[in-house]
Amino acid sequence: MDLSSYKAAQKVFGRRHNKHFNRLLAIFSIIVLISMFLPWTQTISGKGYLTTLKPDQRPQTIQSPIPGRIEKWYVKEGDFAKKGDTILHISEIKSEYFDPNLVARTGKQIQAKTMAVNSYQEKVKALNRQIEALKTERQLKLKQAKNKLVQSKLKVKSDSIDLEAAKTNITIAERQYDRTAQLEKEGLKAVTDVETKRLKLQETQAKLVSQENKLLTSKNEVINTEMEINRVQAEYTDKISKARSDMLTAQSSQFDSEAQVTKLENQYTNYEIRNSLMYIRAPQSGFINKALQSGIGETFKEGDRLVGIMPAKYDMAVETFVEPIDLPLIHVGEKVRIQFDGWPAIVFNGWPNVSFGTFGGKVVAIETFISDNGKYRVLLAPDEEDGAWPKALRVGSGANTIALLNDVPIWFELWRQLNGFPPNYYQPENQMADVGKK
Repeated sequence: MDLSSYKAAQKVFGRRHNKHFNRLLAIFSIIVLISMFLPWTQTISGKGYLTTLKPDQRPQTIQSPIPGRIEKWYVKEGDFAKKGDTILHISEIKSEYFDPNLVARTGKQIQAKTMAVNSYQEKVKALNRQIEALKTERQLKLKQAKNKLVQSKLKVKSDSIDLEAAKTNITIAERQYDRTAQLEKEGLKAVTDVETKRLKLQETQAKLVSQENKLLTSKNEVINTEMEINRVQAEYTDKISKARSDMLTAQSSQFDSEAQVTKLENQYTNYEIRNSLMYIRAPQSGFINKALQSGIGETFKEGDRLVGIMPAKYDMAVETFVEPIDLPLIHVGEKVRIQFDGWPAIVFNGWPNVSFGTFGGKVVAIETFISDNGKYRVLLAPDEEDGAWPKALRVGSGANTIALLNDVPIWFELWRQLNGFPPNYYQPENQMADVGKK
């Protein structure tokens, strides 16, 4: 059938229409071909959320180091609390701390034990004085006994001389008696003279025996004096040892009392600190987020979370995660573009300068150990050379990150994506210069 006679067929199959369509296809192909050689910035995308730059600026919970029972709340959720402000008051639930006068009574125990320590110290001093007195008395006694020993020895010597004199006298008396007896036999002396000489001889013999007895007595006194010296030495040694033993016992009791005083002082300090823990205070200025324990009379254990607080002053940061294959391409100090949840943005990954609604950031820390989600954590801080981040951002909201790498042609990026190859190995210029220097 010939359709050329119809107007509709003439419009559809007309050579003029095909000519314009072919020209449009040619122009589009040329544009596509030229665009394949346009620069395209390789990127690494990641998902994360807003956090703070320093650990002490992040949301935290306040715990109680002791178990207790809630008595009174001084704040409500959303309130601003300065550092040291009281948040709530708690009371004890352990029976050993129920006594309201526990600290005062412990102080009295410390005073009593301190007085006991002082008493033992005085006793030790008294015993030391007693020991010194016994030592002095022992010296005097020994000196007295030694003097007596010297006297006894001198007396022995004197008695020995007297004994020799008595022996000489008896020899003389015997000679006189013998001569008188001889003369009496010869008739020259009377019997009376003989008897007188015999009497004198007997007296001299008696004196000799008496002098020998005195000499033995003097020798016995020397022996007795030596024994007295030993007795005095032993007696005072025993007394001094006993006094020293009492002193050591007193010192032991003193040290034991001092240890008890130290232990009581430790308990006293612990009780004071524990009493101060009855009031839970804000560790830093911030906003009360949520009461994790509520009501009055509710009990909790030590370490339980009581209330959450968000610090008032903080430096915003973004915590994002990258795949392990992309980790070698991330370096500290690199530029990153960030899109925050809730802020409208038009993002062109390959042309970051054309994107709208993204904000600048830089890498400040890279985690060296993989996270539970199988990725590595990267911390981003605001880029001072870029615009400031929105002031209405809140910690915990989501964020999408785009790390900028090398510039490559579009055709190369399409070929890489189709083949599933990773981005080109990238190293910042300053690090490349350092490697060149090495």
